[in-house]
Amino acid sequence: MQTLTWRWRLIAAVAITARWVLRWRVDVRGLGHVPRRSGAVLAFNHHSYLDYVTVAWPVVRQLKRPVRFLAKREIWSSRWLGWIVRWGEAVPVDRSSPTGRSEAFDAAASALRHGDLVAVAPEQTISPSYELLPIRAGAVRMAQQAGVPIVPVAGWGTQRALPKGGRKHAAVGLPVTVCFGPPLQVDADEDVSEATGRLERAMTALLHHVQETYPDGAPAGAPWVPARLGGGAPPHDEALAAIEARRRRWEGPADGGGERPSPTEQ
Repeated sequence: MQTLTWRWRLIAAVAITARWVLRWRVDVRGLGHVPRRSGAVLAFNHHSYLDYVTVAWPVVRQLKRPVRFLAKREIWSSRWLGWIVRWGEAVPVDRSSPTGRSEAFDAAASALRHGDLVAVAPEQTISPSYELLPIRAGAVRMAQQAGVPIVPVAGWGTQRALPKGGRKHAAVGLPVTVCFGPPLQVDADEDVSEATGRLERAMTALLHHVQETYPDGAPAGAPWVPARLGGGAPPHDEALAAIEARRRRWEGPADGGGERPSPTEQ
C-alpha cells in the first residue's frame, strides 16, 4: 500500500492553498465507504477538468492515502500538468496502442492487489450534458481481476469553474459536493456486463442525489445544470449522439483495422 510521499504532500498543499484562496465550500459525504488500508477502485463521474481534485481531496487530506489515477499519455507530456501525474504516480494510458492499453490495465490491477486506491472515470470523457454517459467495463474488470471492491463516486459543482468548452472562471465561494457511495463487490465468476450495469445504476443514483441536494439548487436555464432539471446544458440524447459521431470518426473505416477498444476496457 502506498503512503503519502513528500511529493504527494506538496500536491495536497497546492490544492489546499487554492481552495483557501478561492474559498470553495467542499462538502464531503460517505468517505467512510473508502477502505482505510486495502485496495479499491474509485469510479467517478467525469463532469469537469477538476474531477481528479475533488476525488483525491478528501482521501488524501482525511484518510492520508494517495490516489492513483489513470492518465492519458498526453497529460504526462503537458507543461502544466505533467509534474502532477508523475509525482502522483498515475498510471499512464497510451490510447493509440493496444499494447499500451493492456500495460495500463495490468499496472492498475497490480496496484490494486498491492493495496492501492486506483481512480477511474468509466465514462472516459467529460459529459457535456452533465448526466452520466454509458460507462465502459474497465473499472469492473480491474476490480474483478484484483479481487477488490468498487466505490462509486459522484462529484458536483466544479463544472461551474472549469467546464469543457465553456467559459472558465475562478468562481469564488463555489459550493462543491463529492459523495462516496457504498462499495460494490464483483465476484470472480460474475458476468462483467451485469456488474457494469450495477455500477452504472449506482453511479447514476449517486449523481442524481448530489445534483438534487446541491446547495445552490438548479437555476432554470443555467448552463451548468442538466436539461433534465430545467438547465441549459445540452440535452442528454444530443450529447450521446455527438459523442457517438466523434467515436466513429476516431475509429475510422471498419476495414481500416477494426474497432480499437477504449483505454481501460480490456
